[in-house]
Amino acid sequence: MSALGIFQNVLHYFLHFGFPFIIALILWREKWLRAGLIMISTIIIDVDHFWANLVFEACRCSIGFHPFHSIPVILLYPIFIIFPKTRLIGLGLTFHILTDGIDCLIMKLNCI
Repeated sequence: MSALGIFQNVLHYFLHFGFPFIIALILWREKWLRAGLIMISTIIIDVDHFWANLVFEACRCSIGFHPFHSIPVILLYPIFIIFPKTRLIGLGLTFHILTDGIDCLIMKLNCI
């Protein structure tokens, strides 16, 4: 694996599993663990990867390919941020998609 590929993987998984806790520490100091875990739980949208044939393709951008990563559905995620009861889920979903978008940009460099 190339250095760019290693960087891509480390960044991708840090943004999915580490950065939500940083967001939680900044925005919800007293309940950071709960907030972080709720945001991380939105990784469940990646279940749509299992509906693809091949489940994993190194040079495939998930945005626009998988159902929960499609543009019409992605446009709904920020709406959850508006409502207090779904705010953490909305942040988690929105940040998940931003993370996947960053991954797609790096993939374009890595999969020429």
